[in-house]
Amino acid sequence: MAQIQRSGEIRLGDARMCIWENPGHVDDAYERGFKREFFRRIIQTLNRLGWLVVIPQDKIEQYSASFARQFRYCTKGDLKADLKLCGRCIELEFFQNVNAPDRPDNEGRYQYDKEKHMPYLLRMEMLRTRDRIVTYLSNVFDGYQVAGQSPGWRDIGPGKMTNMDVIKANYSTSWHFDGNWQTYLEKNPYMHTSHDRESAEKVLLEPGMRVWWFDHKGRIMTGTAWYHINNMWYVTWGQYGIDNIASFNLYTSLPEKPRMKRNDRQRRKKLEELLGDAVTRMDYLRAHQLKQILYPDNEPLYRLFHTGHQLYHRPEFNGYTKDPNYAGKFRRSEVESFNPNENRMELVGDEQEVAV
Repeated sequence: MAQIQRSGEIRLGDARMCIWENPGHVDDAYERGFKREFFRRIIQTLNRLGWLVVIPQDKIEQYSASFARQFRYCTKGDLKADLKLCGRCIELEFFQNVNAPDRPDNEGRYQYDKEKHMPYLLRMEMLRTRDRIVTYLSNVFDGYQVAGQSPGWRDIGPGKMTNMDVIKANYSTSWHFDGNWQTYLEKNPYMHTSHDRESAEKVLLEPGMRVWWFDHKGRIMTGTAWYHINNMWYVTWGQYGIDNIASFNLYTSLPEKPRMKRNDRQRRKKLEELLGDAVTRMDYLRAHQLKQILYPDNEPLYRLFHTGHQLYHRPEFNGYTKDPNYAGKFRRSEVESFNPNENRMELVGDEQEVAV
């Protein structure tokens, strides 16, 4: 039976949980009580479940010991978690680096779709830990509830929800825009001429307008625009297609040369990955062919080494890697503006280090 009278919400997300309260007024006394009754209890529960919980050393060095006490770095085998206290909110986010194909840097903290990429046993341990904390807090504190998850894009599909169902559900819980465009314009007159509505051709967008855009592979797409927040607009096509696009990437008429793919960045990234594969296999003829396709002018190329992370920047500055074969190859003009105190240029094909 609950022993302490407090009310709030426990919100669950992708490999994370948040504890929220709305006391109306947050002062030092409230924060001390919140830390004593919640933060310490979560740490105790983690310790009982076999987790090692420590104050992160980097926070002490970057800020101070007193400030760093609001953070904890938690580990249990290959599964890790960051615990953070901020005012009336406590966040616990799990991550791992056993399988983090997109963002292996920072121990996998920034990997998209964390639960999906977690190995089975790590995911089960994460769910077990999270469920135990939720059960414990719900039993100890009266008035705490687990908030239902808002519908997301994963809920879209045949036999589930349509794209418009999810958009309307998001409007119903949004503090920014409830779906009524005319009322929103009356409350926010600046939106009549705001850049948040300007398309790529500087035409003002309206909800329900047909638009064109290029997807992440550079292919032309068309659908209907619906306002989201700031300069971001939902775009829908069919019953289940949905994306979130900035207004300046939307066209109100068919762009010129629609059959031409706008995928220069993706092309370069893919070719550089193939170049790294060829060098790793010692297939130097193939590597030379790819280099001629990528850099036909044969100008000097550089790798960029981040001295803080002790890792190389990947192609298109998309993450980091330890392997110099898979490091991005950049022209001097592309990297000379980077902070020389944190980055070191290395001439590709030469052991000599080059000053920025």
